Parts: sequence; structure tokens; C-alpha cells
Amino acid sequence: MSPNAKGAMFALTAFAVFATHDVIIKILGATYSPFQIVFFSVLLSFPLATVMLMRDAKPGTLVPVHPWWMALRTAAATVTGVAAFYAFSVLPLAQVYAILFATPLLITVLAIPVLGETVRLRRWIAVLVGLVGVMVVLRPGQTPLTGGHLAALASAVCGAIASIVVRKIGSEERPVVMLIYPMVANFVLMGCALPFVYEPMPITHLGMLGVIALFAWIASFLVILAYQAGEAAIIAPMQYSQIIWATIFGMLFFDETMDLFTGVGATIIIASGLYIVLRESKGTSQNTPVLRNRSRTVTSAEPRVSLFMRVLGQTPPRQEETTE
Repeated sequence: MSPNAKGAMFALTAFAVFATHDVIIKILGATYSPFQIVFFSVLLSFPLATVMLMRDAKPGTLVPVHPWWMALRTAAATVTGVAAFYAFSVLPLAQVYAILFATPLLITVLAIPVLGETVRLRRWIAVLVGLVGVMVVLRPGQTPLTGGHLAALASAVCGAIASIVVRKIGSEERPVVMLIYPMVANFVLMGCALPFVYEPMPITHLGMLGVIALFAWIASFLVILAYQAGEAAIIAPMQYSQIIWATIFGMLFFDETMDLFTGVGATIIIASGLYIVLRESKGTSQNTPVLRNRSRTVTSAEPRVSLFMRVLGQTPPRQEETTE
């Protein structure tokens, strides 16, 4: 098996695990607030995070070099997780994924002011076409926009912000700092909200929360293996396989069927994202912000993949300067 084929297999497996992780979130979301789900999923992730962080031998403190950028990233990552968890609980899986797939388009736009990236006409057209796809999914004026739709959009926007900030400061901040701050913020803020939303949980549901945390880390590790084996231009598009799992799981567990508008809109968004990846892989981008974004949008219980790789010392020096 070629390296790219091996990488693609790892990536496809990873995103299948991520999709299963999201099914559990949706099941629990029918009973519990997203604040409670995020709180316990992050809490149960701390032992795994601690083991990983113990491997970081780089000297230094946990004080960020860029506190304001770090504050922005932390806030964006916190909103991303809560908003996505809520969207999964109230919207069909395929519809949530279709909206979250707009994240690479938003990263492309944000790379202009934050990274000084030059986006030429063809990529601008791809971004605009992708945003048309989002409008097809949302159908404003024909169907009411719910809190779930707004939450999915907020997750996509904040996920793009978190990713682009890591691209901005990643070469100067310790990966441990960028990993630990969003986790602590989630734990503290969700803990403050918990007394107002808490519902007693049976041991089976606590076990499901543990599975959420475990699956997030397993999937992230598989993504690392994928990027180690194959080229980023091959691995990055594999995230779109989640729409297939969303359709299957939606029919099997939630009696959901993908409507025509969601299917058409998702196709437009995915095509736009693939085009941007293709353009960046051909060297038309100075910073390749989408290709370097190795983590998926939902980040409350899972590590950012590139930061994980840097902690483990598995990122080549040249990539370490620019990777997210």
C-alpha cells in the first residue's frame, strides 16, 4: 500500500470515529445541556491530556507569549465546542456537518488580515460559491432559522478563528500553552454554568461521556498517523467523509433523512473546499492555511492535532514553524 493510500485509510478511520463520537453527543444532547456535556467530556479528557503533556520536555513557563491572541483563541475554542455540541443535539447530523464544512472557507478569508495571505480571484470565487452552498442548506426565508442553525454557524466561525490564531502564533507559543488554556477555560466556564443546568446522570451516561473523550483522542491520534503517512493534500479532504457517516447514522439511530437542499448545499460546500485545498497544494498560497489546519472544528474534548504532534516531537522543524 502506498503512503498516501495508508494515510487516507487512517484519515477515513479517524473521521468515522469522530462521526461516532458525534452520535453519542447527539444522544446525550436529547437529555442534557451542552454545558454539562462539555464539562464532563473535558473533565474526563484531563488524564489523557496530562499524560501527553508530560512528554513535553521543552523548558519554559505556562505564561503565553501573546496573551491577547491566546485569549482570542481560548474564547473561540470554547464557543466552538459548546455551539457544536448544541447543534448536534437539535439538528440532523448531516445538516450540522454541511454547515461546519464551511470552516475552510472562513479560514481562507481570515488568512488575509491575520496572516497577510493573498487570495486571488479563483479562490475568492470558491469561497463565494461555498457560502452560496451554506445559504442553500439554511434556506433563509423558506424555513425558520433556529438556535441550532445559528449555533452551527457560530461553531464554524469560531473554529476558523481558533485555527487561524494558532497559525499566527504557533511558532512562538509552546504547544502545551495552546493545549491547556482552552481546556481549563472550558472546565471553569462550563463548571460555572453547571449548577443552573445540571441533571443527575446514571452511570451508563457517565460512561458514554468517557467514550466521547476517548474517541476524540483516538480519532486525533489516527489523524496524526494519517498526516505522518500521506500528503496533506490527500489527507485534508478525507474530513468530508463524515457526511456519509452522518447520513447513515442519522437514518439508523435518529430516523433522519437528508433533504434535497442539505444534499445540494453540502455538495457545493465540499466542492469549494476541495478546490481551495487543490489550489493551496499547487503552491498558489504562501501560507496554505487550509492545508495546515489539521484539526476538525469541534475542539472542546480533543487536542489540536498539530499541537499534539509538536508535543510528541513528531513535526519536522520546517513544518513546525507554520503548522496548525
